[in-house]
Amino acid sequence: MPQAQIQPVATGTTPPAVVDSDDPLLALVLQSLDDDQAQDLVAIDLEGKSSIADYMVIASGRSTRQVAAMAQKLGERLKHGGFGNPRIEGLPAADWVLVDAGGVIVHLFRPEVRSFYNLERMWGFDGPSGAA
Repeated sequence: MPQAQIQPVATGTTPPAVVDSDDPLLALVLQSLDDDQAQDLVAIDLEGKSSIADYMVIASGRSTRQVAAMAQKLGERLKHGGFGNPRIEGLPAADWVLVDAGGVIVHLFRPEVRSFYNLERMWGFDGPSGAA
């Protein structure tokens, strides 16, 4: 199975990386998460490798409150941006919230939960520090 291309995205003190895409949906998602101070933001290119979406975005929030707020704000921004109403799952606990925006799937985690599930490793990537 071919590995997906994974690239960290500039947030906080992480060095900037370019996501090779002009996809407006992905751009809106990344901008929204950056505006809400998401941590360790990673964009995974799934185009041609998976039928679930073109991109997967993984990010962390400092607390359940921040994770929930980022998901709700992202949902509002997607709706106002003309991308419809995304499906949002996991808001009550807000340890891991999934935002299904169609072409982009977003996973928002508390740091402890993110390291437990380690989705980056599933896709052949150990995290932002292991990026090229």
